[in-house]
Amino acid sequence: MSWIDQRPDDAMDGAFMAVASEPITSVEPHAFREAMSRLGAAVHVVTTAGTGGKTGFTATAVCSVSDSPATLLVCLNRRSKSAPALLQNGVFCVNALPASEEKLADLFAGRSGVQLHERFAVGEWTTLKTGAPVLASAVVAFDCRTLEVKAVASHNVIFGAVEAVRLGAPGPALVYHERAYKPV
Repeated sequence: MSWIDQRPDDAMDGAFMAVASEPITSVEPHAFREAMSRLGAAVHVVTTAGTGGKTGFTATAVCSVSDSPATLLVCLNRRSKSAPALLQNGVFCVNALPASEEKLADLFAGRSGVQLHERFAVGEWTTLKTGAPVLASAVVAFDCRTLEVKAVASHNVIFGAVEAVRLGAPGPALVYHERAYKPV
């Protein structure tokens, strides 16, 4: 797949090349994870379905990129069991969770031992334009087609064109902050 920019695993030693090609180093992983725990982030279940299979995972690393054209990004560890299906399917849906869906967040985070495709037995699911699963209770769902994938350190950054949006019922959303779920 020519649109995937893969770096060899040995390139992920914490050293990066700055824009000016000067080597830089990053803080230690433990310090970075501790610092990141202090940032509150919306909790999403990102789903995909297609020839690569049906799967989903919990993510907080989701961000808007542009509104013209509507584009967002999702970050996923390349070692994730969901990564191959997401890449092969070329579609995904970002389902922002309401505050009431902590158990679903844990299920899709792999904290229950339930296999990837079996996770969809919980919740009510539908589809929009791409065929990626859409959670009926989601605060908002962004149905996306993959535009580009960039390998950065241990993760893939997946850019998606938003082909459809479904607005859910108003109410508090689920946020992850200081290693705990919180309603906002």
